[in-house]
Amino acid sequence: MSALLVTTHDGVRTITLNRAERHNAFDDALIAELAAAFRDAATAPGIRAVVLDSTGKSFSAGADLEWMKRMAGYSHEENLADAQALSDMLEAIDACPRPVIGVVQGAAYGGGVGLVACCDLAVAAEGATFCLSEVKLGIIPAVISPYVVRAMGGRAARRYAVTAELFDAAEAKATGLVHEVVPAEHLAEVRDKWLARVKGNGPQAMSAAKGLIRRAADQPLDESLRAWTAGQIAERRASDEGKEGIRAFLEKRKPAWIEG
Repeated sequence: MSALLVTTHDGVRTITLNRAERHNAFDDALIAELAAAFRDAATAPGIRAVVLDSTGKSFSAGADLEWMKRMAGYSHEENLADAQALSDMLEAIDACPRPVIGVVQGAAYGGGVGLVACCDLAVAAEGATFCLSEVKLGIIPAVISPYVVRAMGGRAARRYAVTAELFDAAEAKATGLVHEVVPAEHLAEVRDKWLARVKGNGPQAMSAAKGLIRRAADQPLDESLRAWTAGQIAERRASDEGKEGIRAFLEKRKPAWIEG
């Protein structure tokens, strides 16, 4: 059975963690597969959005136990290469130029929290639970920390990274880790609502908007940043997509990316 299921329908690439028997925990092989899947989704023609989903009761339990046993015998150089592969996978998700929607139906622990934090939009079931569990094992959530801090804020991230306490979906929403919390049977409804929204937007504009926010987040509001943002909007206004979108608005019609 494949550890990762990848399907495409109507411009949506769905990437599904498929290790339900292991709570969708990831090892070095799954990390490589996920990175490759998101890199392909970033460049495949016709993809308008990506959904990150999972099978079974858990979204992802983080690191696989067998993988952790192997890591215990790694040299410093081997551990460094292993950690870099995880970092590259998270970056492939976070930097994907297509909108990424995370659907969290169950527990997200350790690296699973990192996966959620890398999604542009995330919806969680009311019964989902979250935990930055690394310190229980004498390690730290190092590689996922930039994404988690950006999603939750430093204050909340510090609490949960130090205590390793469980927190529920309502708390995940309050901190900003997820955007909506609904009964499990309504997850698909929220996912489809978001997909409908992003399909109505300019594909290149959404990619540029993601890059804009990644660059602007937590940067000093100085002359350099202001000049860069001015250049970004000038570039988009002069683009074919930007011109088409403005013309369509003024002419009270749907833009070409919707009309096809």
